[in-house]
Amino acid sequence: MKTTENSAKKAGESSQETWLETVRNQVASLRFGVVQIVVHDSQVVQIERTEKVRLDRKPVES
Repeated sequence: MKTTENSAKKAGESSQETWLETVRNQVASLRFGVVQIVVHDSQVVQIERTEKVRLDRKPVES
């Protein structure tokens, strides 16, 4: 029984490392925007990223 519990813990830890690394990568490659983590039943099930592209406003010459 302990083997099953240990396997479940390792699987959970592996899963946690995976989503943490994904969030790190999303944040690192984002200049302006939002990274959201969606959780269901205490489990991360989705990571959403919204990126904003900011344009330099230059005055119009007449």
